[in-house]
Amino acid sequence: MARRPLGGIRVTDFTWAWAGPYCTLQMAHMGAEVIRIESEKRPCVTRLIPPFADNEPGPNRAGYFNQYSQGKKSLQLDLARPEASEIVKKLISKSDIVVQNFSTGAINRMGFGYDTLKELKPDIIMISICGYGQTGPERHYMGYGPASVPLAGISSLTGYPGVGPAEIGMSYGDPNAGIFGSFAAMAALAYRHRTGKGIHVDLALWEALLVLMPEGIMDYVMNQTQPERDGNRDRWMAPHGCFKCKGDAEKWVTIVCGSDAEWQVLCQAIGQPELAMDKRFTDAAARKANEDALEELITAWTSERDRWEVTEVLQKAGVAAYPSQSNKDLATNPHLEERGYLVQKEHPEFGKRIHAGIPWQMSGSPCEVQAAAPQRGQHTDYVLQEILGYSGDEVQKLRDEQVLT
Repeated sequence: MARRPLGGIRVTDFTWAWAGPYCTLQMAHMGAEVIRIESEKRPCVTRLIPPFADNEPGPNRAGYFNQYSQGKKSLQLDLARPEASEIVKKLISKSDIVVQNFSTGAINRMGFGYDTLKELKPDIIMISICGYGQTGPERHYMGYGPASVPLAGISSLTGYPGVGPAEIGMSYGDPNAGIFGSFAAMAALAYRHRTGKGIHVDLALWEALLVLMPEGIMDYVMNQTQPERDGNRDRWMAPHGCFKCKGDAEKWVTIVCGSDAEWQVLCQAIGQPELAMDKRFTDAAARKANEDALEELITAWTSERDRWEVTEVLQKAGVAAYPSQSNKDLATNPHLEERGYLVQKEHPEFGKRIHAGIPWQMSGSPCEVQAAAPQRGQHTDYVLQEILGYSGDEVQKLRDEQVLT
């Protein structure tokens, strides 16, 4: 079988919440051996929050944990014990990458800061993710993903005219930081390959999300203004929005025309070719100036039709359109199923469940989730014996002394 892109790379994973686990998830998807450091005494918060499989709470049944820990291994230790710290140091000495997303300074207090790690393994790569970064006057501020959205100015551009800033409904900073962390890890591996040197990557959720704000920042820098909040509309394109379809309150379809040519074919597709010649809608500037009337006309057409009918008619004509999807819609979407994105791996406690899979495919290299998320401590014996060389008797002694809890 062809080797996966990160086959042979080992990652020691100190992560929790979303940003860190999402970072190491990408590495696991690419074939790295990701070993989570866990504890029964201080369980990861993602093992404790719903939804739970079959609505039965349990540390191995949490959907949050099981989604973002696919393909990883779990080593359970009591890090308050010096013997456990020694085990972790031995594992790090046999690892290529260490990832952590505690608050600034926490990993140093645990005895696993970068200066310590590079003494153990000079070419180690460390990825540190936190709200404000490892340096700067606000480095010790507490930070979570939801707060990073307004912090990055996204809320100031999100919402409807005449209404204040709005939340976007998700902790956007976390997955964005996770993706950037995995990208930085790939760059660090390339750097190490060239130079033989390790590196410490300092990644802030704030900055990882701020990169998505070029329009707002540039508008201020160049004009001392910022874009107005405008709901689902776009600054340049029209129509651009979400339109009500036939059925209950949840049935909507998004429609976007990126050019005059796309607007003209939309008019043909909805059986109103005369709209293309209407002076109110002949070009993008005119459509923007008359957007309320434009949206009323489109809604009059969509509201009498099923959302999938609208999608098929417009897509056939070459217009970007697709229904607004619920979680149920996504979990049963035939396109995602055929592409293999929706995965079901056997879990020893609750069987198979649908999970979001790998968002890319590679020719010549396997691209498949390797296993369901681990049960807590599932791979403790494997790590100690197969990787670190402990005997069975030594592992049992550590277990009897409650080091492995």
